[in-house]
Amino acid sequence: MERHTTKFKVRLGLFITGGLMIFIAAVFIIGRQKNLFVPVYKLTTTFYNVSGLQVGNNIRFSGINVGTVDNIKIINDSTVQVDMLIQKNVQKFIKADCEAAIGSAGLIGDRILIITQGSFDAALAKDGQQIASKEPVEPDAIMASLQVTADNAAIVSFQLAEIMTKVNSGSGTLGRFIQDSTIAENINQTIVNLKKSSKGLDENMNAAKENFLFRGYYKRREKAAEKIKTDSAEKKAAEQKANDKKKK
Repeated sequence: MERHTTKFKVRLGLFITGGLMIFIAAVFIIGRQKNLFVPVYKLTTTFYNVSGLQVGNNIRFSGINVGTVDNIKIINDSTVQVDMLIQKNVQKFIKADCEAAIGSAGLIGDRILIITQGSFDAALAKDGQQIASKEPVEPDAIMASLQVTADNAAIVSFQLAEIMTKVNSGSGTLGRFIQDSTIAENINQTIVNLKKSSKGLDENMNAAKENFLFRGYYKRREKAAEKIKTDSAEKKAAEQKANDKKKK
């Protein structure tokens, strides 16, 4: 009987000790999340839509958790006020022109409040001060935009498939151009004719040069070209001579 009583007391003591340890750990974790063990100060901001933000969500600054959301209340039909508790040791980094934005801890994580960095020469945000905010982008709006993009891509792909089908079947101008060998032969023949025409034109020009009616015209052109070359050479020589005198 005494052994049974002793075992019961030992078990009861272990149960109570374990319960106390769990209770202390829970108080410590909750208190740490709620910033009960560190000095804090308060900031506020307003949003048109808090997009699922809840009391107790973390507040981040430069990627570090620096506080929690203390309270969320509706001011009117277009304004929701969010009260923040920020750790006192980061107050020296948060400026009056900082902005609050609602983000996510991950792709499917909880909502968080993000405080952006302010300008270097701005004043520090004081206790109880309201800072500006950026409205969050709703996931539904992002999905709607992606859906429109996907629909447009599907339409373009369908149209390209139709065009390629017509080209492969020889329909349309481009299809006939690619599939019809007669068109290719005609193009080759046109190129050959152009080459022949160019050769004939060169021969006509040479014949015109030999003709006494045009001989004077071509001689004057040759003399003018030679004069331009001579003038250019004389000009360069004069410039070189002037530069040599300056060096001396």
